[in-house]
Amino acid sequence: MPAEDHFINRGLLKVKVNDYLRQELRRAGYAGVDLQKTPLGMRVVVYAARPGMVIGRRGTTVRELTETLEHDFGLETPQIEVSEVEVPELNGSIMAERLAQRLERGDHFRRAAYGVLRRIIGAGAKGVEIAIAGKLTSRRARYQKFRSGFVAKTGEPIRTAVSHGWAFAIMKPGVLGIQVRIMLPDAIAPDRPVIMHREVEVQPMPAPAPEAADIEVIEEELPIEEAPPIEEFVDEGAEPVPDSVEPEVPVSPAPVPEEVPPPEEKPAPKEPEKPKTKPKAKPKKEAEKPKVKKKKEVTEEKPKAKPKTKKEKAEAKPKAKAKAEPKPKAKAKPKEKAKKEKAKTEVKPKKKAEPKKAKAEAKPKTKAKASTKTKTEKSTKKATKSKSKESKAKTTKTKKESSKK
Repeated sequence: MPAEDHFINRGLLKVKVNDYLRQELRRAGYAGVDLQKTPLGMRVVVYAARPGMVIGRRGTTVRELTETLEHDFGLETPQIEVSEVEVPELNGSIMAERLAQRLERGDHFRRAAYGVLRRIIGAGAKGVEIAIAGKLTSRRARYQKFRSGFVAKTGEPIRTAVSHGWAFAIMKPGVLGIQVRIMLPDAIAPDRPVIMHREVEVQPMPAPAPEAADIEVIEEELPIEEAPPIEEFVDEGAEPVPDSVEPEVPVSPAPVPEEVPPPEEKPAPKEPEKPKTKPKAKPKKEAEKPKVKKKKEVTEEKPKAKPKTKKEKAEAKPKAKAKAEPKPKAKAKPKEKAKKEKAKTEVKPKKKAEPKKAKAEAKPKTKAKASTKTKTEKSTKKATKSKSKESKAKTTKTKKESSKK
């Protein structure tokens, strides 16, 4: 068997085992499988978020899986090991399967996708890309992508730094395909250099100690010069003063304050008496000015006006109105009344129809009479208004005079 066929067959076997385990361990959070050949047999490592569901009660599920792998897939003595995924939010296949389960329950695709995206970013991923394809909202199929952060698409980072997973959601309109790509937090992109810091310990250089053999000590004695004697200057005319006795300084006695006699109280000077003078006689009233007399006489003659009460004011108003109204006409004499009654009783002859010209001449006469009446009424109104104003002015004057007094 050539080497190429060996590796192809090995890859096909891994794909078949992966698909089988994905269907069987869907609820356990299946993340992947790894096949390792050993002298004792084939070692199968299963990665899952819930290892307890993979093992089953008393290992029943593990025994069933080993039998199927040995009989159906031809694995020699398979030995299954289960390892738990530490952070399932950073595994693409686990998150794709969770999103498919939410869609099958009936959640809206946008709400479910954004919920999964937030959980992945909250776990510390550098970037996420979720793609959902199929009949999302209508009969026509389409795809929707949800991105956040940075996700590598080409080069070596796809194999080392990106976790890729896919899943299927079986819906009533059809099947939805889901792909999830997660950029791991420890990923290092080739186009983004990393600066490495190295700590270097710097030790101070010790100072070189001087050697005793190299240094020569030279001691020289310098000559000490004696200071010249100091000559004393003595004044011949001055008296000799002994060195031990200090000159006495005359101490002046403290001045005694003199007693000041209290000042004698001097008698207050008497004011000179003013000469007695006779009181001046008051000028007679006759000498006063005549104008002042007239004013007094006028004031004496006029009696003081008493302030009017409310009743008097109320009585004064109807009087003023009565004055302003025109006087009624004198009553007609009895003779004139008798004449008028006779004229009424007598039958008047019917007047002939006057021509139109006579009627037109009669109209201006009636108009002239009406104009005269209106003029008289206006004149009477003006007279009443002037009288009422004068009466008001008089009352205000009397009030002011009374208030001043």
